[in-house]
Amino acid sequence: MRQRAVFLDRDGVINQAIVREGKPYPPSNAAETVIFSDAAEALALLKKIGFLLVVVTNQPDVRRGTATREQVEEIHRFLSERLPLDDFFACYHDDQDRCNCRKPLPGLLFEAAHQYDIDVKHSYLVGDRWRDIEAGSAAGCKTIFIDRRYNERSATVEPEAKVSSLRDAAHWIVKQEAENT
Repeated sequence: MRQRAVFLDRDGVINQAIVREGKPYPPSNAAETVIFSDAAEALALLKKIGFLLVVVTNQPDVRRGTATREQVEEIHRFLSERLPLDDFFACYHDDQDRCNCRKPLPGLLFEAAHQYDIDVKHSYLVGDRWRDIEAGSAAGCKTIFIDRRYNERSATVEPEAKVSSLRDAAHWIVKQEAENT
């Protein structure tokens, strides 16, 4: 049987984004990384009901030269040491690179799905930006939008749910799973 996953954006979902003028930015290193207080509980709940937890994150600051892959991977190690996350898939490109891994394109989700034999139609994506929701929708996942009230455009597709925290997203997924069994 194929695996089911919850794909999670990183900054603004698992850990706090650094918000400047209404726009979210990633922390620059592990010392700046603040995990949301509800993340461990929410992720443990999703693990308990059998989901693979896969982080899919755009990290264009590497391409832009304001961060290194090592800094991004340091944050991933920091998170994986504290949370029940199964893997991380990162796009290090910027829009002008026209890659298929940069959200809103679904390349990262498809890469993870191929590697772990994930059934995307029975999986979820939790994100806090329009790019996340569009990527999840394009991949065929059910999408949950954590509304952090950023100053940016909305997704061109409606998510299945809008919530205010990762805890709320996890509880929504649990409810959906209970209704579908």
